[in-house]
Amino acid sequence: MSALAVQHKAVNLGQGFPDFACDPALVNYVSEAMQAGHNQYPPMPGVPHFRDAIALKIEALHARPYRAADEITITAGATQAIITTILAIVHPGDEVIVLEPCYDSYVPNIELAGGVPVRIPLTPGTFRPDFDKIAAAITPKTRAIIINSPHNPSATVWSHADMLRLQEILPPTNVLLISDEVYEHMVFDGVQHESAARYPGLAERAFIVSSFGKTFHVTGWKVGYVAAPASLMAEFRKVHQFNVFTVNTPMQHGLASYMGTPAHYLDLPAFYQRKRDLFRAGLAGSRLRLLPSAGSYFQCVDISQVSDLNEADFCQWLTTEIGVAAIPLSAFYGNGFDQRVVRFCFAKQDATLQAAIERLKSL
Repeated sequence: MSALAVQHKAVNLGQGFPDFACDPALVNYVSEAMQAGHNQYPPMPGVPHFRDAIALKIEALHARPYRAADEITITAGATQAIITTILAIVHPGDEVIVLEPCYDSYVPNIELAGGVPVRIPLTPGTFRPDFDKIAAAITPKTRAIIINSPHNPSATVWSHADMLRLQEILPPTNVLLISDEVYEHMVFDGVQHESAARYPGLAERAFIVSSFGKTFHVTGWKVGYVAAPASLMAEFRKVHQFNVFTVNTPMQHGLASYMGTPAHYLDLPAFYQRKRDLFRAGLAGSRLRLLPSAGSYFQCVDISQVSDLNEADFCQWLTTEIGVAAIPLSAFYGNGFDQRVVRFCFAKQDATLQAAIERLKSL
C-alpha cells in the first residue's frame, strides 16, 4: 500500500510510522554518545545503564521489579524480540495460540520455529478476547500464547478484568506468555495500560516486549527490549546472542539519557489522543463508521455504508481514486476474514491528517 500511495501521490495513512521528526534533544543525546566514542559493540544484553533505566521505568509504572543484569535484554526492535522469544521457547510440533487479527510476523515466526499456530479470533465487531475459546484451545501441546495490547490493528485495549481472566486460565498450565506491549504509552481517555508485569500469575511466565521506535517516534532506529524472569531470559539470550548479538551502541546511550526525563513517555498518551481526536472529528461527517480507538495510533472504520467492495479492493480504490492509503483488516487474518473494516494510522503531522480528512469527507 505504501508503494501504491507513492505511485498515486496519495496521503499515506497505511503503514504505521510517524511522518514527523523525533525530539531534537534525543538526536543530540545520540550524537553526544557517538562523539564520546560509544561506537563499538556494547555488552550482548545491552548497555547496563540503559537496562537500569528500563527496570526503573517498569517498576515505577507497574510495581514489578526486574533485575537489569539478567531479566532485561535490549533488542533490535520489537519484531526481533518476538522472533527471538519464539525461537527460544517453541520446539517442533509445539502449539502457539495467536489471537486474530494479529501483527503479521507472529505466524511466520512460529512456523520458522517448527511450531503450529492455533488461530483464535477476537470477537468480530468489538475485537475483545473470547476467553472461553482461548481456554478451550489449550492442549498438552500448547507452548505459548501471544497477546497484544494496545492492539494492532484494532486499537482495542485489554482491561483489568481481561488480564485477571487470563491470569485465571494460565497458572494451572505450563503455557508461556508473550505480551506484545509496543504501544504501551498510547492508551487514551485516562485509562491505565494493563501490562502483564502488573499480574504476578502472568509476569512469572511472561516475555514482555516493548519498542522505543514506537514510543519516541524513531521507528527506523529499531531498538526495543524484552523483560522476563531470569530463567526465561537465560533461554532468550541463548538465541539473541546468535541472531543479533548486540544492538547499536550510540542509540542505547542516547535513549538511556533521554529516559532520564519520564515526561518524554508519560506525556505520550495526551500527544496521540489529540491526534486521534482531530482525525475522528474530521471524519465525523463522513459515511465511514468510526470504531473505538482506545489505544495505539490506529483508527479503524467500517466501510459498509461507503462501498460494496471487499476490504482489499476498497483500499486499492481508496488509494488510487480518492488519494488516501489504508490497510485492510483482512490482511491480519490467516483466512482473509473480511468484515468490511480498514485501518488508518494517525501518527502523522496535523497537515497530513487534514489533507486526508478533506479527501475522505467526499466519501
